[in-house]
Amino acid sequence: MDKMLSQLPVRLDDIYQAQELLAGIAEKTPVESSRALGRQIGSDVFFKCENLQRAGSFKVRGAYVRMARLSPQDRDRGVVAASAGNHAQGVAVAAKALGIKARIYMPLGVALPKLAATQGHGAEVVLHGHNVDEALAEAQRYAEQSGAVFVHPFDNVDVVSGQGTIGLEILEQIPDVETVVMGVGGGGLLAGVAVAIKSRARELGRPIRIIGVQAENAAAYPPSLAADALVPLTKVSTMADGIAVGRPGQIPFSIIRELVDDVVTVSEDSLARALIFLLERSKMVVEPAGAVGVAALLDGTLNLDGAKPGTTAVILSGGNIDPMLMLKVIQRGLSAAGRFMTVRMLLDDRPGSLATISRIIAESDANVTGVDHTRVGGSISMGDVSITVNMETKGHEHCEQVLMNLRAEGFQPIVVH
Repeated sequence: MDKMLSQLPVRLDDIYQAQELLAGIAEKTPVESSRALGRQIGSDVFFKCENLQRAGSFKVRGAYVRMARLSPQDRDRGVVAASAGNHAQGVAVAAKALGIKARIYMPLGVALPKLAATQGHGAEVVLHGHNVDEALAEAQRYAEQSGAVFVHPFDNVDVVSGQGTIGLEILEQIPDVETVVMGVGGGGLLAGVAVAIKSRARELGRPIRIIGVQAENAAAYPPSLAADALVPLTKVSTMADGIAVGRPGQIPFSIIRELVDDVVTVSEDSLARALIFLLERSKMVVEPAGAVGVAALLDGTLNLDGAKPGTTAVILSGGNIDPMLMLKVIQRGLSAAGRFMTVRMLLDDRPGSLATISRIIAESDANVTGVDHTRVGGSISMGDVSITVNMETKGHEHCEQVLMNLRAEGFQPIVVH
């Protein structure tokens, strides 16, 4: 183990040096316990709140370490980066602190709050491409043409070292931690924390598990680890834009395959449920990429060979969520939990039908929040009307009871959500 750790591209000493560089720059973010989640999994659970970090995510750590180590000549050339938002803001904050000119490429359709925040920190923003990988390629081309220093979001030893400082803080704040769970996109965070945790665990003489979590529609690590080679995805589609990366970084991959115990995946519905859980039970605003670890715990998908995770730390890696996305996620999360349902019904266009439906729903103890009533449409016959009803419900069993009561009165509801 010692020999293997010494041969990795990032070592524990690199992370300690990064921690010294970050003094006064990155916040030592708080750790909050979650009794509600702990009860569900049967172990103590703590959240490492990087959603409360400067610029709203852990990314400022790696970006600052990378840029602080540039020579005066390189600083004069400026830096260029690409990101869907969090790395962009981290680079912008670091550049402002170091007095370096920054140009950031962001994908078309990037969340407006992330775009405005990046510009607000003084960086020049260029919109390019439809995903992070396309913006990344354009940023690299610009670096080659202009001489600006390219600051990679994850595939760099200084960046990985900076992210690893979170692992040192977790060990200080939760000395008895047994399992550490976090999201993974390109792998910089997971790799850095794995080096810090596994190296210190070796020194402490006890095992600590490291689990990475990916959105199932943007999961390049499981096939790459299975093949022991980088396997790029042909398509990436997830609400978790912060980890929507189609190809792992070579440096993080070389660390993760050696140190990380497992990488699991979660669905979009699980992500939505996790965000609702964090809002309601922990009063935490977290972006989807920052909630994947919570989603995995709620799903019970961690591969621990039947053992309980023990004292668990979950890294909430960021809190930069677009309010419009939050509205959609809340609705999806409530639907996935059986607390919101939309049904559509075709019925005879005669007085009293809508009143009957309303009565059945009210007697079923559900709450109508919206009704759409139309007589025109390709599937609607003359004399019929289409009714779409949105309602608040109390769980999956309650939804089934509402549907049963509607069917008992002769209606044929089709569940839309």
